[in-house]
This record gives sequence, C-alpha cells and structure tokens, in this order.
Amino acid sequence: MKKDQLSRRQFLRYAGLVSLGFSGLQSFACNSPMAIATPDPFRKRGYGPLHNDRDGIMNLPKRFSYKIISEQGMTMDDGFLLPGKPDGMATFVGPKGSTIVVRNHEVSPEMRDLGPFGEGHKLLSKLAKNEMYDMGRRELPCLGGTTTFVYNTKENKIEKQFLSLAGTTRNCAGGPTPWNTWISCEETVDRAGMRLEKDHGYPFEVPATSDIFLADPIPLKDMGRFQHEAVGVDPRTSIVYQTEDRNDGVLYRFLPAQAGKLHNGGKLQALKLRDFESWDTRNWEGMDAPKVEPGVKYAVEWIDLDGIDSPYDDLRYRAYEAGAARFARGEGVWFGDGECFFACTSGGKDKTGQIFRYIPSRYEGDSRELAEPGILELFVEPNNTRLVENCDNLTMSPKGDLVVCEDKENPRVIGITPDGHFYVIAENVGYPSEFAGATFSPDGSTLFVNIQHAGLTLAIQGPWMDRA
Repeated sequence: MKKDQLSRRQFLRYAGLVSLGFSGLQSFACNSPMAIATPDPFRKRGYGPLHNDRDGIMNLPKRFSYKIISEQGMTMDDGFLLPGKPDGMATFVGPKGSTIVVRNHEVSPEMRDLGPFGEGHKLLSKLAKNEMYDMGRRELPCLGGTTTFVYNTKENKIEKQFLSLAGTTRNCAGGPTPWNTWISCEETVDRAGMRLEKDHGYPFEVPATSDIFLADPIPLKDMGRFQHEAVGVDPRTSIVYQTEDRNDGVLYRFLPAQAGKLHNGGKLQALKLRDFESWDTRNWEGMDAPKVEPGVKYAVEWIDLDGIDSPYDDLRYRAYEAGAARFARGEGVWFGDGECFFACTSGGKDKTGQIFRYIPSRYEGDSRELAEPGILELFVEPNNTRLVENCDNLTMSPKGDLVVCEDKENPRVIGITPDGHFYVIAENVGYPSEFAGATFSPDGSTLFVNIQHAGLTLAIQGPWMDRA
C-alpha cells in the first residue's frame, strides 16, 4: 500500500504554530474581568465584522468565502454513502500539493439513516467481517468510523473520498500523529452483549493516504477503555495525551512501549498536581475546593493506572481516588512545539469553558521528570459567553492564533490572538448544530469545518494572514 508521508519536520512546523500564538495569553487570563467589562469585546479584532450570508448558512468576515464540499448521503468513490454527524478532523500533506483530510463520524448503531451502508444496510455485504470492528451480528452493525477525502485547495474541490475505518461507534474526536496517521476515538463505553459483538471505548489508528484504503479495525486497548474525546501526540517522545468527555473526567497520558508504534502497547497514567491530592480544577460556583488560578504554574506528577480495560467505566473514579486531578468535560486537544492545549467544555465558574496548557518535562516519561516536572496552567477561563461558550475542538491558524469551535446551537468559530484578544471567524446561522473538526490545510489556505447535525463539511478560504 502506498502511503503519503508527512515528515517529523513538517509535523513540527505545522504544529509549532501553537507556540507562536500564545506568549501573551497569560496576561489576558490574569486580567479577564477587563475583557468581560468591555462593551464590545470584538471591536476592531480579528478580520473585522461578520457579514450576513445571503444563503443563510454561515456568516463570515469580508473577503472570506465558504463552500459546502460534502454532504451526508452522497455516494463516495468506493461506492459507500458518506455517513452523517461529521466530527473531529485532521489534515495531512498529500501528493502533488493536495491535502488529505481524515474525518470522524459520531454515528451509533441506532442511527440507521446516517451510516455508510444505505437502506437496510444493503452495502454491508461489500465488506468482509474482518474489515469491520463490530458487525453487530449483522443485525445492528456499528455505523461510526472515519472517511478520508483528498482536497485540491487551488481548485477548491474534493478529488476523492472514501470510507477509511468501519464498525466503530460514536467516533468523536482524536488527533494526528507525526507518523502520518489519525487516531480516531470512540466516545462511548458500550459493552458486548446481545446487541453488540465487542466492547467499545477505544482509540483506533487510521493511515492518512490518498489511496482508497480501509484501516485494520484494531483497538488500541492499552490506551484505556473510557469515554474518549481527543488526543495530542508529542512528536519528540510519541507520548499521547488523552481527554475524557465526562463532567468528572481526568487527563490521561499514554507512554508507548515503542515510539511511533502504538499497537505495541504501553503504560496508561493520569495527571496529578504534585502539591494537591485529588484537586478539582473545574472551578464551579459553590464548590469547596480551592480555585485553580489562571496563569499560575502547577507542577505535575503522573499516576500509574491498572485495570485499564475495566468493564465498569470506573477508570476516572479510581484515578481521582488515587490523587489525580478532575476536569470538566475534557474535549479538544492541540499539541504544538513543546506544549499541549486542551479544552474543558463545561469548566469554569459559569460552566461555559476553560482552556488549559500542559508543558511536558524535558524528561517527560522517565524517572528524571520527578526532579523537573511538567507544568499545568489554566490558560483562559473567560466566564463570558460573548467571548466564547462551551469550547470544544481546537486547532491553530496560519497566523498562530488558537481557533476554537463552540459546542452549542448556532455556534461560532472563535479566534484567540497572541495578546489574548477574542474575535469571531464564523457564525452558524443556518442550523441548530455545533461546529466540529476545525483544521487548516497544510498550505494554510483553507479552514475545514463541519456543521455536525446537518452532515455538512465546508471549506473556508480567505486572507488568513491579514488578521488585525
């Protein structure tokens, strides 16, 4: 099989935009009441005011345009139907300047009309049993997974799209790896029984290739069985950081036994603040726990976890009892040049969202990190829905700004500048659905984003380097 290669240097260059975009955010985080008091927090920020879309779908700034490039139910190049509920995505360098995009679909077995096999699952016969993770005894097959499309950013069109992972369920987010794959995560802990053939709640690895190809559906069980959301991979160490979409979740770290070979197993751990046992970072109103202060750097330890394939969905409880920190709905993750950002959708005093930053130790993953630990910092907690509400997927813009999808009805895509100012990139005015999967093409020309419940993937183009 031919695979289009993304070098470690390319991955670092692309991901390294993060470090350019955040040197000034600490000053914002420590002075967020000033932003809350501002009558118009977006005045003269970003790319300017949004203009009403005559088609009533997406409002964008002047000089920006969008194009709906795919829609659920359309026939793909492999003969399957494009599934619905598109979610997390990542881009990779493709052949001849093209962009490869791997896209999740958060579809469960009951969503018969949103799967890739058509009415009565008539297309299911095209697949052998070993090409699907869970056939559901051929009566209720698991309909989630991933699709891959190859995009021409010059002509602004899809050249090819196909099913690339089959038989999983509720594939929500995930993350790219430096070795040119996408980690697709199941946001469920459904168990095998009369309805399902296998347990769920695992990540799966999908090669990023322009050739029509269906990944071997092998669960990465050593990365833990829990309600997975997103991952960020450190290209220096191959360590994988994982969020858990639970109001009482923890942050996990997976130490692979062999760099770049996740299928060879490894060790799962949970983040603990070194000086605080079982600290609750959610900062919810009325909680007895001391608040996590924005801009303060907290030393970190990592706790080994056992029983990681537990059938009882209790991994987070056991981790917390052992001293791990608790987070409110860990969702989007973005790993940059030496730092990992992750969103907590319902964190903060008003439960409207937080963004944390983790800086790995120089000795991350070995015994020397005890003397020089990694650092956790609450980067932003605006408690102001005009700025951002329920932050979810994260990515970085070519300008070096953090780009955040909101998880709510009629959401926005929000940018955060290096000096800590918020601005609006896009507003969904056409569908009561969250934005999901925001990711930029490697050439920086195109932002891909999904309107999840409408089953749409859109490409947004414009002068990304001209942000005020």
